[in-house]
Amino acid sequence: MKHLIRNFVIIAHIDHGKSTLADRLLEATGTVDKRLMKPQYLDQLDLERERGITIKMAPVRMRYTLDAIPYTLNLIDTPGHSDFGYEVSRALMAVEGAVLLVDATQGIQAQTLANYENAKRAGLFIVGAVNKVDVADADQVATARHDIAELIGASEKDIMSVSGKTGDGVPELLEAIVRTVPPPREGKENAPPRALIFDSLYDDHKGVIAFARVFEGSFRPQETAKFLATGSSFKIKEVGFFAPQMKTESVLEEGMIGYVATGIKDADAVKIGDTLTVHADRFLHIDPLPGYREPNPVVFVSFYPEDAGDYDTLRQALSALRLTDSALTFEPDTSEILGRGYKGGFLGRLHFEITAARLEQEFHVETVHSFPSVAYKIKKNADEWITITNPKDFPDEYREVLEPVTDIEIVTPPEYLGAILQLSNIFRFSGLEVKSAGQKTLITAKIPLADLVSDLDDKLKSASEGFASFSYELSGFIPAHVSKMEILVAEQVIPGLTRIIPDDDIQREGRATVEKLKELLPRQQFQQALQASARGRIIARETIPAIRKDVTGYLYGGDRTRKMKLWKKQQRGKKRLEERGTSSQVKIPASIFKELLKR
Repeated sequence: MKHLIRNFVIIAHIDHGKSTLADRLLEATGTVDKRLMKPQYLDQLDLERERGITIKMAPVRMRYTLDAIPYTLNLIDTPGHSDFGYEVSRALMAVEGAVLLVDATQGIQAQTLANYENAKRAGLFIVGAVNKVDVADADQVATARHDIAELIGASEKDIMSVSGKTGDGVPELLEAIVRTVPPPREGKENAPPRALIFDSLYDDHKGVIAFARVFEGSFRPQETAKFLATGSSFKIKEVGFFAPQMKTESVLEEGMIGYVATGIKDADAVKIGDTLTVHADRFLHIDPLPGYREPNPVVFVSFYPEDAGDYDTLRQALSALRLTDSALTFEPDTSEILGRGYKGGFLGRLHFEITAARLEQEFHVETVHSFPSVAYKIKKNADEWITITNPKDFPDEYREVLEPVTDIEIVTPPEYLGAILQLSNIFRFSGLEVKSAGQKTLITAKIPLADLVSDLDDKLKSASEGFASFSYELSGFIPAHVSKMEILVAEQVIPGLTRIIPDDDIQREGRATVEKLKELLPRQQFQQALQASARGRIIARETIPAIRKDVTGYLYGGDRTRKMKLWKKQQRGKKRLEERGTSSQVKIPASIFKELLKR
């Protein structure tokens, strides 16, 4: 019955309506009763609904009948933001087709192009579709159909027109999927069972639950199975599929997408991208399935619990997140000011922000984190190179430093081109090229990753009034002229505020940081010095004056010497307080760290 299976994903730029269209597909196939339907049904995280974006891929099995023949449709809804491209890449390896969705009112965007290229490299059949035809005018729909057809090399009549809101065109889209997306490929005869693990989650009773696409053979409960990469063996507790809730089944066969409950309690025993097989002596050698690239963290942020007693809770929360987010990496870290914590590796700034929000919302762990940083390669002497991911470890003296650089593509309406090009005065763009892309303008350039993860997204939205979009890929390392900037409060370095800054910007950033700190830090009964330091010299300074108290206010008349004695006594007391304040550990409230980290 494998020829009656269709495995496909929906790919699109962020906010082009993937999850809304998935809702209509669930309704049209009767997978979810209309009484139980809610917007973004497959987005199970509260944060996804709050932000209106898909963060986690979501598989679901649907039943669909065409010409009296029942088909099984396995859909994987995918994220649209470039930071979650790793989620998309894993989904692409588990299917044979992709619906490339484009918002008719916005046209092809940067992530549309990036996702299409990834799907093409994975060898998927592409079904083009224009969304939001209920709100777009005829010209916008016609333009979008033409652009998609030109992009994927198809006829305009083969591009579907749908509305994820009203359901218009959804029956025709389902028919096109069945007729054009190829069924799963035939596995080798007498080959050992093999399944690709493309996601996982943890259940207190069932252990690690692996999301699997079966390419050869079958898997049944009570069979002994193993993972090739980690070598972990286990007895299968349960198999099933997503409806979209997990539903048990007697067997997972070739071509199917479902789950395998492993009973394994150790999260590290299950590796995303691993190959699952049966543990049988008759199979002397089993080749792993071709996987996909391992996640490569590019942004590093240290997390510290606001309450030091929550350290173990933070560790458990990060371990739980690691199961559902295989791109997340973390290792123990310590700070003289903030105590024990963990340094996390992320695929981008949004990935880090989502993780921080999930720690707070799902695990109720309040954290303080450092400024996002990237990895630098530093040449200390003639033949020694080191990699630095924590700014506090950046040396003051070195021979050469390399920083990661990205290839960026910006898609914008032509009228915003001038304003976007002005961003090159703020960010370190190089190799700028501008060319026409249908009704849009495509800008390609190189930009250091450190610039990209600062506030490029916000600046780009402001310059284009929200109409421009971008995607990026890490492309290597380039020579950099950067230095470590440290912030001192009452002569003590605050490690969480240490950053690596381009030499041309370091004076301005130092001045801005100490001025902001002066606004945020509470006044004490003694004077506090705020300083920014780089390469052994102070580059900016502000002073928080002491709180003034009139110690002679109750006196009236009499000799002035009485007031002088009280003033001198006050001065001696303030001097003792200042000495005590500089010699003891400086306490920076967590709320102030959060304010400083706001873009």
